[in-house]
Amino acid sequence: MSCPNLRLARSGGLKARAGRLASWLVLAGLCTGLGPAHAAPPPVRGFALAPHFEGERSRASVLSMVDAVAAEGATAIQVVVQWGQADVRAQTIAPYRWGTDDAEVAAVIERAHARGLTVLLFPILRIEHTAGGEWRGALAPTSRADWWLAYGAFIAHYADLAQALGVEWLSLGSELSALEDDAAHWWALAAAVRARFRGRLTYSANWDHFAAVPFWRALDAVGINGYFPLARRGRPSPERLHHAWVGIRDALERWRRVTGLTDRPLWLTEVGYPSMEGSAARPYHHAPDGAVDLAIQAAAYEALAATWSDGSALGGVFIWAWTGPGGPEDRGYGVHGKPAQLRIRSWFAGGESSINSVD
Repeated sequence: MSCPNLRLARSGGLKARAGRLASWLVLAGLCTGLGPAHAAPPPVRGFALAPHFEGERSRASVLSMVDAVAAEGATAIQVVVQWGQADVRAQTIAPYRWGTDDAEVAAVIERAHARGLTVLLFPILRIEHTAGGEWRGALAPTSRADWWLAYGAFIAHYADLAQALGVEWLSLGSELSALEDDAAHWWALAAAVRARFRGRLTYSANWDHFAAVPFWRALDAVGINGYFPLARRGRPSPERLHHAWVGIRDALERWRRVTGLTDRPLWLTEVGYPSMEGSAARPYHHAPDGAVDLAIQAAAYEALAATWSDGSALGGVFIWAWTGPGGPEDRGYGVHGKPAQLRIRSWFAGGESSINSVD
């Protein structure tokens, strides 16, 4: 069989690269054959919704997106909120000028609850100015102590909002790989949040760094973003995509057993594929620099659904994202108006999944 192409990135310091290596070894350690084709969905399933992605927007248009997510068979919705810092060395964090305001977030959450959806509030950091290789996974604040004070205030703001609105889940962050070794700070942050928020907590580790996170036991679910490469290049066959996802699934389940984390649900806090050539090889690459390829997006979701089926350990999945114009000319992550939408809708409804079909 073919295992996923797992190239170890060279960016970041020694600790960050060691963390990626640990995750790479987990994923490289076990590859098996095909799993069952009946695509039973995980109990927590939905889409990410990031209102700040939509540019100029009306409140009504954003709330209609919540309705659309509910209509897809979702049981949950991830509401993405964003603050920012100037660059990777900054130690000040503030509401981002293109972020969401609290009134809009509250309206989205209230509509989600009215539609019967569980809510995961999902704060992320935006880095406004980046050079080559710089992103939120490579933060190097001038003063870590000052950065942690600022970050704690950021998360506390949304913990209070979540508590006021009866939110069920809150993420403590996303893809902050370079600072994940600050275990004492993460444990203290989790404790401080639990003192003001009565819901449950998770964190979203990058797909190549999850094994290095030292604070999973401070949380209620293990969250990993699922942008695992499924191929080296080109347009792999549906069978090859499925084999790749099976190897990833088996490696993750083995890692949970070895580390004693089977008492916490495993969530894919983000998983997505642009409808663009090459997206199976680089699911995390969002720049619109390839030709439209609706079939590879649909096939990648077909493989995901066919893999995480009956008896798997997947407790939750959030598709990234319900966003963009959609339709056959769109190269982005959004699935509405594309063949991938039917694949996900069928999975969420508990339908059959055929790994051999590509539209």
